[in-house]
Formats: sequence, C-alpha cells, structure tokens
Amino acid sequence: MGDVLAGIHATWEFDTDSVLIRFERGIRTPKLFQSLRERRIPYAALSSVSLTPGKRGTVVLRAVPRAGADPLVEAASGQLKEGCDPYRLVLPAEREVLAEYYADELRALLDPASGESADRFLVAAPEAPMHFKAYDGRASFDGERISFRWSWTGASSAKWKAGDQSFRVSELAGIVWRSPEALDGYLRLVPRAAAPVDHRTGGSLGDLHGPGGCGPDGGPPAGGPAEPPAATADQDPAAVLFGLGYGPVHESLPFAAAVLESVRRTQPAPAASAPVLVNAGRRDPADIAERIHHLGELHQAGLVTDAEYSAKKAQLLAEL
Repeated sequence: MGDVLAGIHATWEFDTDSVLIRFERGIRTPKLFQSLRERRIPYAALSSVSLTPGKRGTVVLRAVPRAGADPLVEAASGQLKEGCDPYRLVLPAEREVLAEYYADELRALLDPASGESADRFLVAAPEAPMHFKAYDGRASFDGERISFRWSWTGASSAKWKAGDQSFRVSELAGIVWRSPEALDGYLRLVPRAAAPVDHRTGGSLGDLHGPGGCGPDGGPPAGGPAEPPAATADQDPAAVLFGLGYGPVHESLPFAAAVLESVRRTQPAPAASAPVLVNAGRRDPADIAERIHHLGELHQAGLVTDAEYSAKKAQLLAEL
C-alpha cells in the first residue's frame, strides 16, 4: 500500500507484503510496546481484521494473527491485557472512515489460508541476547543456551541443591509462560523428554503454553492443554518464578517468545505441504470499483491528498 496510519501509541506503515508497526516510546506507552519498538507483520500471518468502537471517543483497528504465526502471541497464550495487545491500533473517532478504508484494504490482502493455523512462525521473534531478573534468580538467553543463576535470597533449597542451570535450545520441547500479573507467575522450560512435541506450535503437547488466564474461574482457555500445578515451579530447576517487580511482562514475555522461536527452529520440520499462492490471480472488477469509489470519498473529505489519491487509484486499476 505504501501508506501510513498513525494512532495512539503506534503507527502502522503498510508495505507490499507486510505492515510495519512502530511503537511510540512515551511515558504513557505500555512498557511492552516500548520493549518491542517495532514489528513487521506479513499479511500472510493475519487471519482477520476488525474495526470496533473504543473508549473515550476512539475506534480500534485490530488485526488478528493466525494461530501459530507469531511466537510472541503463542507464548502469551491469551494472557495479555487488551491495552498491551500489539495488534490493536487505537485512533480518534474522527478517523473512523480512514480506518475503515485500511481495514478493507487489509482484508483484501489476507492469505487464502488465513483461517488455518500456520505451519511455521511468520513473524520474527525478539532478538537475543536477552536477560531478566526473576524472583529466585536471573535468566539469560544468548540465542543457543538458556541459563538460570539462582538467587540466595529467593531460590528454594531444591534449586540450590540442583545448582545453576544451563539448557541448550536443542534439548527443549517448548516453554510455559505464566504472566507475572497473575498469581504464581513463572517461566518454565520443557525438556524434550518431558512430553511429545507438537510440530504445529513448536512446543510440547502437554505443557507448552500453560493456563491462559481467560478460561472459566481464571483457569486455562477452553480446549487448552493441561499443565502441572503452578506450585511445582518453585521446586523445578527448569523454571524461574516471577513476583512483584520480578519478571515483568515487557522483559519476560519477549524472552519467552525468543526461546520458543529458537526451539521451534531446531525441531524436525513437519512434512512439507503444497505451496499456497497469496493473492493469486486478478481482483474482482466490482471490488476494485467499490474501492475506487471509497477512495474518492476519502479524497473529497480531505483525508487523502491529491497525490495519494492518484497513486492509489492507479495501483487499484493495475490490479484489473
């Protein structure tokens, strides 16, 4: 598209095959956004797009990622608060018409297989090296190895007896991240021997994601995988505990996503499927005509400049 849509806390820059989300770094911007800085989201990684009324005179443009396409979303497993959702763009209500235009444009670019789970991660994970301070130790990741160094003030006797831990990515089946904003939050590494591997998600079938905090009574989401009781994380040398000020979301979640992506990359690839062509063939002329009409309305309303109108109209006509 080559266009830019600026919202509250973020700006979306639309490219030919992806949208680049740049997050602001102001004091009111969620710390997770500041930590991520920017993310490039291929259109093939999206399943749907919605536009809904927001709070206090705003509208919300939201792109919904495909299952299995984004390691950050997979690691979070539904535990992020609405205001920390990196796929939401909040705009003033007066820009609703413009937001609706971009929502329609995005829907037209969705992959034909957008309703299906992705067979690999399509969105890049945060880059290593990374580290954060947990309640009972320090966690670090250099891209190949995850290390836990226990704190003498917080670690259990079981962890002290086990000693500091180091895990190669190739030794792991997956991870479990339980948000520090929930009770008994933690990050647990799942060794390959602990459970069979689910190649669709890059983690273990029984213990990859952990409870999402969005099911009945705060339990795991409906249909989600079960996992051992959270209390065992205190005794598990393959886990670090979170707490007030320890392992905050903006530090521990990108860490978990980076580990998960590396784990997925080291696992044997599933059987290759036939390639899917994205947006193959020409667009429906009626659809093109409707979009040009909508573009003209934006131009008349002063939301699109003469140059932008001419360029976009030429682009749409070229798709016939």
